[in-house]
Amino acid sequence: MASQRSPDYIIIGGGTSGLVVANRLSEDPNIEVLVLEAGKDLSLDPRVNIPALWTSLMGSDADWQYKSVPQRGLEGRSIRQPLGKVLGGSSAINGQAFIAPGKAEIDAWAKLGNPEWDWASLVPSYKKSYTLIPPSDEATLKHLGIDWINDAYRGSSGPIKVSFPGVVQNPLCKAWIESFQDLNMVTSADPFSGSSIGGYSNTATVDPDTKVRSYAGSAYGGPARQRSNVRIITDAQVQRITFTETGSGAAKATGVQALVDGKTETFASAKEVILAAGVYNTPKLLELSGIGERKLLNRHGIPVHVDLPGVGENLQDHLMTGLSYEVVDGVITGDPLMRQEPEALALAQKLYVENKAGPFTIGGMQSHAFMSTPNATALLDKYPRPQSPTDSEYYDTIRAIIEAPGGSSGAWLMFLAQTNLHEGGKSFVGTQLLPENFVSLGCVQSHPFSRGTTHISSADINAVPDINPSYFSHPADLEIMARHLQALDTKLRPSEQLAHYLKPDGKRNHPDAFHVGDLEGAKKYVLDTATSAYHSCGSAAMLPRERGGVVDPKLFVYGTENLRIVDASIFPLIPRGNILSSVYAVAEKAADIIKGH
Repeated sequence: MASQRSPDYIIIGGGTSGLVVANRLSEDPNIEVLVLEAGKDLSLDPRVNIPALWTSLMGSDADWQYKSVPQRGLEGRSIRQPLGKVLGGSSAINGQAFIAPGKAEIDAWAKLGNPEWDWASLVPSYKKSYTLIPPSDEATLKHLGIDWINDAYRGSSGPIKVSFPGVVQNPLCKAWIESFQDLNMVTSADPFSGSSIGGYSNTATVDPDTKVRSYAGSAYGGPARQRSNVRIITDAQVQRITFTETGSGAAKATGVQALVDGKTETFASAKEVILAAGVYNTPKLLELSGIGERKLLNRHGIPVHVDLPGVGENLQDHLMTGLSYEVVDGVITGDPLMRQEPEALALAQKLYVENKAGPFTIGGMQSHAFMSTPNATALLDKYPRPQSPTDSEYYDTIRAIIEAPGGSSGAWLMFLAQTNLHEGGKSFVGTQLLPENFVSLGCVQSHPFSRGTTHISSADINAVPDINPSYFSHPADLEIMARHLQALDTKLRPSEQLAHYLKPDGKRNHPDAFHVGDLEGAKKYVLDTATSAYHSCGSAAMLPRERGGVVDPKLFVYGTENLRIVDASIFPLIPRGNILSSVYAVAEKAADIIKGH
C-alpha cells in the first residue's frame, strides 16, 4: 500500500460479496481497503476458468469441505456443504447458474422489519452487478425460446458477464421449451421481473466471448487489485475480531487478528470491519470474537462482548434431487466426459481451445423452471402451524408466498448427464458412473419451512462448525418436494418432445427411480437421495434484534458501532432458485449503504 496508515476498511473474506464491496469502496481513491482471504488465488486455474470443470472443485483445496451433522430428517445422513475457500469465494466453484429471485420473497424481507430492502429498492442493485448478453443469432434465440427479455429488469453494464449456455446443437434444450409450451407452462415473464412462473432457458455466469467463468474474482477483484488503495492478502485466516468498549456500551471493532504465512498478525482498522466470510464462517467468527449467545460462549470459555442469541440461527438451504433417464443413441450428453473417456476428453479440449465451443463451455444447467404446488392450501392445512412467535411469523411468510397466484414452491431443472444422488451425497454426480448416457430432470425446494443452525463446536479456529440445517424438520417440506419429483416423472418426462429423446424402456440412475409415480415411493426416493443445492444463507439475519436478528437494515451488527456483515448470512428469508444473483445484489446495495448513498 502506498501509505503506512491503517486501512479505512478491513474486509474479512475475499469471496463473492467481499470483493464486490472492496471494488465499490475503493472507487474512491482516498479510501484504503484491506481484504483478508483464507483461500488461495486460483485465477489462473483451469478448474475455475473452464465452465465444465466446476464439479472437480467440490471437495478440493478450493472448498472449506464442511459437512452437516447427521440429519434426522434425512435418516441420519450427513450432507456436504461446499463453500468456496478461494479468491472469489463460492462464485469461483459453483455451477454458474444465474437465477432470478422472486419479487414476493424480497418484499418479505421488508415486511420482516427491513423497510429499505423491498423488491423495488433492490432491483437497481441486481441490475448494477451484471451484464446480460443474449445470443446474437435468431436461430439460437428461437431454439432456446428467448423471447422474454425485458430491458426494464436486465443488467446491461455490470461487471459479471451473463450469457445463455444452451446451444443450437443440443436438441434437449429446445425439447425443454417445447414441452413447457405444450403443458401451457412456459415462462410467464422475464424471470428478472420477479414475477415469472414456468419453464425457460436459464442464464449462466459465463463470458460469451471468451467462454470462461465470470465471477467475483475476475470481474470485481481483478479491477480492484489494479488500484493502489487496495491490498488483498490471500492465505490469511482471520482468527478473531478485536474490540474495545465505548462509553455508550457498544463494542467498537478495532481490527482483526489473522494467521498469515504461519505468523499471527494484527491489522488495525480506521473506520469499519466488514464481515464477508460466508454463511458458516461469518457466524463462526462472530462467536469466536465474543458475539453470540452468552451460554454458548461461556461454555467455550470465550469472553462475551455482545450477548446476541440470533448468531448462527435462521440457517436456510434448498434441498435438491433428480431422476436420470437413458437417452436414445446419438444424443450427446456429458457422461463420456464424466467417465473421462479419452476420445471424448480430447474432442472437448480441441473444441474448447480452437473454437471456444463444445461441452467445456457449459457448467451446471441450461434449462430451468419455477413451479407452483397445485392445491397448496389443502396440502399445508394437513400440518400444524408452529407455536413460537418467530417460527410462526416465518411460517406465515413462507405460506403466503407459496399460496399466492404465481408463487413457486419448487424449481425444476435439466442436467445433461447422470446424477447418482443415491450414493449418499459423496458428490453432485456420484462416483459409480453407469456406462450409458443420460439426461437428468431435477427439482429444488424454493421455500422450505425448515430452518437450522450453525455454531462453533470449540474455541479453536480450526474446528469445523456444527452445521445443522434441520432438513425436513417441518413435514410439509417432504411432501411438497415429493410432489414436485412425481410431477417431473408423470408430467414432464412423458411430454412428446422430451420423450422423443428418451429410450422407452431405458435405464434409470437407480432402481427406486422407477417408483416415484406413487407419492410414498417419491417420498422414499427423496429421503434417500436429497442433498444440498448449495444455497445456504440466513445465519446472521437482518431482522429486528428481538426477533432473532443479528444486523440492522444498515447491516451493523447489534451491540457494535462499526462492524457490518455484507454476505448471504444476512438474508432473512431464502430467495427461490440459486442465490448467487442475490448475493451480488446485496453486496452492491451494502457498498452503497457504507458509502452513505
